[in-house]
Amino acid sequence: MAGNTERIFVKGNEAIAMGALDAGCRCFFGYPITPQNDIPEFMSKAMPAAGGEFVQAESEVAAANMLLGAGACGVRAMTSSSSPGMSLKQEAISYMAGSEIPAVIVNMNRGGPGLGDIGPSQGDYFQSTRGGGHGDYRLLVLAPSTAQEAYDMTHRAFGLAFAYRSPVLILGDAIIGQMKEPIKRRAATLADPAEGREWRLEGTGAGLAAGKKPRDHRIIKSLYLMDGELAGQNRKLQAKYEHWKTLAEFETFEVKDAELVVVAFGSIGRIAKNAVRALRKRGKKVGLFRPKTLYPFPEKALARLAREGKRFLTIEHNLGQMVEDVRLSVRKHADSELFCVYPGNMPSPDDFEAPILRALGRK
Repeated sequence: MAGNTERIFVKGNEAIAMGALDAGCRCFFGYPITPQNDIPEFMSKAMPAAGGEFVQAESEVAAANMLLGAGACGVRAMTSSSSPGMSLKQEAISYMAGSEIPAVIVNMNRGGPGLGDIGPSQGDYFQSTRGGGHGDYRLLVLAPSTAQEAYDMTHRAFGLAFAYRSPVLILGDAIIGQMKEPIKRRAATLADPAEGREWRLEGTGAGLAAGKKPRDHRIIKSLYLMDGELAGQNRKLQAKYEHWKTLAEFETFEVKDAELVVVAFGSIGRIAKNAVRALRKRGKKVGLFRPKTLYPFPEKALARLAREGKRFLTIEHNLGQMVEDVRLSVRKHADSELFCVYPGNMPSPDDFEAPILRALGRK
C-alpha cells in the first residue's frame, strides 16, 4: 500500500507506474511496445481504480497528442514508450515544449537503429537531451539506475513539469524496466486543484459556480506569426533552460583520490560502479561519476574534477553520445576516453575492468 514503510518487490516499469500514481497522475495514454509494456498494463488496472482515465491510443502519435490535450487542461498526465515509439511522438513533444505544456514522458530505451531488438541500449541519449523533434527546445531528462530511483524520479517529474511548464522525460532502458528490486512508496497525494489555474484551459465560465465573473479566454499555442513574436518566445524558453542548470544532479563514488573517473549513466552507471568497487579492492585508484540529470548535464561538477587533475573514461551502451557532453564539460583541463558497449550486447562488470585498467595505465 502507498505510504507503507515496508518494502515491496516490483519491476522498474511497475515502480514508474506507481511513482506516477502516487504523484497524482490521473491520465495515462499509451501504446504497446516492448520493453515498456508493463507500464500501460499496470496503468490499465490501477488508473481507473484511482479515479483516473486510461486510454490505449490507436498509435504513439495519437497518445502523444492526447497527452498534449490533457496537459493543456492542467491535468497530471503521462505517456510511455520505447525507442521507435518515441520517434513517432517527437512532433507532439516539440509542440508541448513550444506551448509550455507540462507532461511526463517515459522512454524505456531499446536497441536500434530501426526496430533493432528488445534488449537494452542507451542509443536515445542524443534524441532525449537535444530535444528530439524540430526547433530549438530542451526537455528535463532524468536517468534512473535503480527501481527506487525510477519510482522517485517519476514522482518528482510531475512537480518539475508543472513548476516549469515543460515536458519531463524519464530515460531508462530494458535493464531498468525489467529488473525486480525492493522499493518504498510514498503516501499517495492528489494534485493541487489550483495547479496551473493561471494558464490552464478549463472554460471561461469555470468560476461561475463560485459567483465569479467569466474570465477572458486563453490561448495555449506554439505558433507565433507576428514580427519578433517567435524570437521573444524562444528567448523566454532559453532563459528557462538556462535556469535548469541549477537542477543538475549526480552521484559520485570513490572519486576523492581517484586518478581515473569513469562517467556512466543509468544501468551502465550501476554496472560500472560494481567494476569500480572490484578494482578498488585491488588497490586501483578509480572512481565513478554518474549523472542523474542528463539535461541539465552536471557539467560544473565534472569541470571541478578535471581541475583537480582527474582523467576520464566514458562508458556508454551506444556508439558514443554522452561522451560529447563529458568532453565539453572537461575540455579546459582534460579529455575523456570512450568505451562503447554495442547495442545488442548485455554487459557485466567484468566487461568493464579491462578498458578501465587500460585507461588507468595511460599517462
